[in-house]
Amino acid sequence: MVGAVIVNDERVLAAKRGPSGSLPNLWEFPGGKIEGGESPQEALAREIGEELLVDIRVGEEILTTSHDYEFGIVTLTTYYCELRGGLPRLTEHAALRWLTPDELFSVEWAPADIPAVERVRSDLQTE
Repeated sequence: MVGAVIVNDERVLAAKRGPSGSLPNLWEFPGGKIEGGESPQEALAREIGEELLVDIRVGEEILTTSHDYEFGIVTLTTYYCELRGGLPRLTEHAALRWLTPDELFSVEWAPADIPAVERVRSDLQTE
């Protein structure tokens, strides 16, 4: 799994999962699964195009974490990304919010995303 940490004007995009399905109503960095033959960066650009209807530039890898959920182990690699065109639109998520580094923990994150949230908050507060 790959996740996009989209930063714009010193704010980070968070996406709320819908009320049905796994991890209902938790917040996450948008992204998804890597398909056969794709690099993680290609998968992330494709997923963000499908989920948010925007074009991104995938940048530096932040970190890779694994979390053991009741439905299985999720390994998530997050990357800093920047918007190249358009504004994110809802297609799969219940809500989108732009959060400052100080607001990052004002929402309830999916457990696999929390280490990346901590790293991003630290990175952005020291800039």
